[in-house]
Parts: sequence; C-alpha cells; structure tokens
Amino acid sequence: MSNIPSITVSDVALDRLETPLLVIAVPKEGVEVAGELAAVDAATNGALGRAISRRDFRGGRDETLLLGGSATGIQRVLLVGIGASPAGGSTAAERVLQVRRAAMLAGRQANKIGVGALAFYGATTETLAEAAVVGLCGGAWDFREMKSPVPEADQRAPLTSITIVTSDVPPGSKAKAQQGAKQGEAIATGYSLARRLGMLPGNVCTPDYLADTARDIAKRFGMKITVLGRKEMQAEKMGSFLAVAQGTTQDPKLIAIEYSKGKPGDAPVALVGKGLCFDSGGISIKPAADMEWMKFDMCGAAGVLGAMEAIARLELPINVVGLIGSTTNMPSGEAFKPGDVVQASNGKFIEIINTDAEGRLVLADVLTYAKRFNPAVVVDAATLTGAVVVALGHTAVGVMGNDDKVVQEVIDAGKRASEPGWPLPMWDDYKEIIKSDVADIKNAGGRAAGTITAALFLKEFAEGYPWVHLDIAGTAYTQADLGTVPRGPTGVPVGIFVEFVRGRAS
Repeated sequence: MSNIPSITVSDVALDRLETPLLVIAVPKEGVEVAGELAAVDAATNGALGRAISRRDFRGGRDETLLLGGSATGIQRVLLVGIGASPAGGSTAAERVLQVRRAAMLAGRQANKIGVGALAFYGATTETLAEAAVVGLCGGAWDFREMKSPVPEADQRAPLTSITIVTSDVPPGSKAKAQQGAKQGEAIATGYSLARRLGMLPGNVCTPDYLADTARDIAKRFGMKITVLGRKEMQAEKMGSFLAVAQGTTQDPKLIAIEYSKGKPGDAPVALVGKGLCFDSGGISIKPAADMEWMKFDMCGAAGVLGAMEAIARLELPINVVGLIGSTTNMPSGEAFKPGDVVQASNGKFIEIINTDAEGRLVLADVLTYAKRFNPAVVVDAATLTGAVVVALGHTAVGVMGNDDKVVQEVIDAGKRASEPGWPLPMWDDYKEIIKSDVADIKNAGGRAAGTITAALFLKEFAEGYPWVHLDIAGTAYTQADLGTVPRGPTGVPVGIFVEFVRGRAS
C-alpha cells in the first residue's frame, strides 16, 4: 500500500554512528563544528569545517552540499540549508516547517544517490522528529509500480531505512523523539496513500477502486463503511450527483467511512472529498492539451482516504466521518448537457450552464448527505476551479466557509501542516452571478470570481452545520518539479485534514 521506509530512533554518539549518509539541517547562521559535530568533521577529513568556514556552504534555504566521509562509520554527509532565521530567531513552529522542508530535500537526494539508508541529526524534540520523518518519507516517495524494472547496472537503492539521531541531548529526549517519529510515520503513510491514488491512471483508480481502498482502511482499523452506488443514490434522489454520472457506464460511488474513537454520541468531524477519477469536462469538453492531468481531479477524495489512514494510525480520541463522492465526467449520448435542470437531494433545482463545473454538482449531494451524521463541522476539499490558480497560484489553498472562526481554525491547521491557505470573501453580492432564470441556482457564472461563486454554490447545500471549503486545484498536484516534490501529486490536503482533526482532538 505504501513505500514508507522503516523508522528508528537512536541516541548513539556520532563518533560511533554507522550510516551511509548523515543529514544535517543547517541554518544560514551556520553551525559550530565542535562537540558532536567534531566527529563528523573528522569523518570528512575536515571538509565539514572547511565548507562552513570558507562559506562554500552558507545554509541558504534549499541549499545542499554533499561531502565524502569515511569508508566505515559516517560514509557521506549531506548538509541541507534551512535559511535565515527571522529577526529575534525562529519560533518553534517555524523551525518545524524548516526541518520538514530540509528533510524532504534530503529524502529526494538519498534516492538519487541510492544509499538505501540515512541518519538525520538534530531532530531532538517530539515535533522536530515528527517533521523530519514526514519530510524524509515525503522526499523519498517514488511511484514506480507501472514502470519496467531499471537495468541492474543502473539501479539505485531506494531509501528503505531512516534513523533519527538524538545524541548529545538531555535525558528523556529519545523517548519524546520516538513518539514524534511514530506520529510522523503515521502521517507519512497517509500522504503516501493519497499520492499513490493520485498517481494511478483513471483506468485503474476508478470509483470502484476508491471504494475498495476505503473498505481496506475500514477493515484494518475497525471502521464502519457505507458505499452507495447508482441505484442507492437514485433512491436518495441525488439528482445533482447522478447528472454527472449519467455519461459513464462506471458505477458512481458515495463512500462514508466512520472512525469512532471519541466519546459515544459526540458529534463527528466530517471530511469530504471530491473524487472525479477523470474529468473530460463532459459535453463542455476540455482542450486536449494536458487533459491527462485530469486524473488528479480525485485528489480531494485521496486526501480524505489518506487522512483517515493517518488519523487511525495516530489513534486520535475523536469521531471522524470521511465522505467521498466519486465518478467520472464523460461525454456520451447519455451525458448531461448545458441547459439541463436537475434536482439535488435537498430539493433545490440547478440549471446546468457548464458541464465542466461538475465537481460542485457531486459535492452538493455529498454535503447534503453529511447532515445525517449531525457533524460538529464539515471540511471539504476539491480540485474545484482553475480560477483559484489565477488568484493564488500554486502556493496557497483557497479557503472559504460559513463560519469565520472555523475558517481561521482550518487556516491555522494548514500552517502547522505546511499547506498554507488563504481566505476569500463569501459576500452575498457574489450570489448574483449564479442566479438562474429557470431554477434556484446555476452551476457556473463565468470567469469572474469563479472560485468564490463555486464556494457560494456549495454553501447552498452545506446547511445546518459549520462548513469550510478548500479549493486545492492549484496545490494538490504540480506540473513542474518543485524541488521538494517532483511532478505529480503533492499529498495536499492530507496535512490540513489531519492537523485540523488533531486540533479538535486535543
């Protein structure tokens, strides 16, 4: 299911450490090559000290320097810069994000070298150990299951073993680091699952496949699962969801997976994900160029499944429901078309303006279905609009909702997870754009404020509970190598979901 390396925590002194690669995260202010690091300097025949003193390596953000070490003991040293500290020094939270990013770069570098194993020095607290493990595993993640084997002469060993080194620290730090590493492994496994699902092609990762993945999670962790197909959704009068699904022969799926480790009767947190396993645009078909990237239109659903995996592994004392609406959006003689009017399960009529605005139609019925769980809060994630990329680029998640306090709570969770979000206004004035002449609402209002009007559409179906919408179209996958992440899925929104639930569980 995942390719997470084995994780260990060791307090062995650096002068007795055996590793093919030692990773050290270095701030721009530099490090003192003394104490424990004197052993590293000796292993590199003084190269570490010279690199620091000559400023060959300056600790800039994302700067790396690989040094040769000894034939035994520390065989290589990788310095990774974390950048300059803000005036007054880095906060604990900032330090966590710096270490996580440095670890991601180190994980990728370890795979390129083919060392197979590494040790990470400096993650001595619970939060830093967690960040280091999440980063190292994320950087080392690689999708090779659909590629032919590399010729033996060209093979490089993937990273399969990580050691978090906690030497030269106060007593008790190892136990805290072990707890952090365990938490990091749980979160990294969730990210790995989400990224794998995203990377799978649409002919493999179908609605049935997502349902089977959810069943596997439910079976392993003792969760309750409900899966509705086309027939069951017809009985529930989910005309909005089914309109999208009517153009495909694949059976659509509404998946509900329930984690119940909180107090009996406590209202659950509901996590909702858009699961369009492929989006052609339907009758309003997309341009052919780059259409293959639309296999990533199910990253919201992948994020829910990854988060449920991580939450279960973390054994968080809280009730959580994961909800997924999954289908494909295809053109056919049976497909829905512009001008059609459909009725959602809450009774509202929707005029179809653009069949490529299909995700909100699926989510309309899923958000209505969420109400039966009497949720304390609902957070949905969807690769919903290209407009969010215009507004926020590929850096920030668009965040909107019907409760300002909960919106801020979600944004704070995103900061902790290194998945930053930014709020967009939900003013009533924008509703005018999606008013329909023939129905209660229309599913698209043109280019202006497209992300906001999509969220306002969803708001019509998020009734009776606090709700936040995450538009992850710019952040769930990348068409360029980001340094820390290669082309493909990023794992967003696993981190936001997990950190939000952790915040509610504490």
